[in-house]
Amino acid sequence: MGKPVIQVKDLYKIYMIGTNKVRALNGVDFSIQKGEFCCIVGTSGSGKSTLLNMMAGLEKPTKGQIIIAGEHIEKKNESQLVNFRQAHVGFIFQSYNLMQNMTAIENVAMPLTFQGVSKAEREARAIKMLKLVGLKKYMKHRPGQMSGGQQQRVGIARALVVNPEIVFADEPTGNLDSNTTMEVLKLIQKISHEQNQTMVMVTHDNHLASFGDRIIHISDGKIIKIEDNRAVAEAMAAREGLGAEGDAPPAEGTMETTPLPVIDVTAPGAPATDQAAAETSAAEDTPAEEEAPKIIVPEYDPMKLAENKENNKD
Repeated sequence: MGKPVIQVKDLYKIYMIGTNKVRALNGVDFSIQKGEFCCIVGTSGSGKSTLLNMMAGLEKPTKGQIIIAGEHIEKKNESQLVNFRQAHVGFIFQSYNLMQNMTAIENVAMPLTFQGVSKAEREARAIKMLKLVGLKKYMKHRPGQMSGGQQQRVGIARALVVNPEIVFADEPTGNLDSNTTMEVLKLIQKISHEQNQTMVMVTHDNHLASFGDRIIHISDGKIIKIEDNRAVAEAMAAREGLGAEGDAPPAEGTMETTPLPVIDVTAPGAPATDQAAAETSAAEDTPAEEEAPKIIVPEYDPMKLAENKENNKD
């Protein structure tokens, strides 16, 4: 196993509620290795979301150290944290956080825009990632034209496109049905193992956590157990056939119980076209979709965008 890519040392987060101290994190210590799929599991109020926010640099610890890719996150100011996240960290969200008027390619390529990557390279890298997650046929679809499972695959591709040291996944299957949850989870596990990608997933579900190489159990702000689960995770992957075809992507469209509707663009009596041809023709016959204005985002920091989105709901 490689060197630690995350080190958390003696981490505390204490909130004052009136005159009472609430210890959201109460002396947390652990490390995560390069290429590990690590799951942090706990019930609501256990401190797992606070821990994720600490590692993402969204909250400052009351005490302790957070070292990611050799850098002390707790010492950085907000501007430095934004730059660090853009360059080194990917995020997968429960609510997808896709731009609704952008295609899958444009959504995946967006983080690269803020790194100054050329348009041609952005598109090439986005296409490569979408193929990796099994969305070759849906690259020019917008989120409203895709299922929840497909949208989450776009979110995974977007997280990976910057070639991050770490991908944080915050309850990534929370909005999906049970069958699609398994598809997405197996995909995350497959990418971690085959691409040597460090993944940190927060979940409340012990069964979902069992797909991780290591499981960190947290309760009342303390780590109560760290479980080496690599042998079990590898056995589960083998049983499910993950990685059996090398780098081949998962089967396209396997996450839907009902296929996407296809617009009939053939004349009466004309031979039916296949789905891909119909989708292409339909897209060409809908200029309004192609002319949709793009949202201009002055600063791409996915964790801040997600935080603002949640605040606007209140």
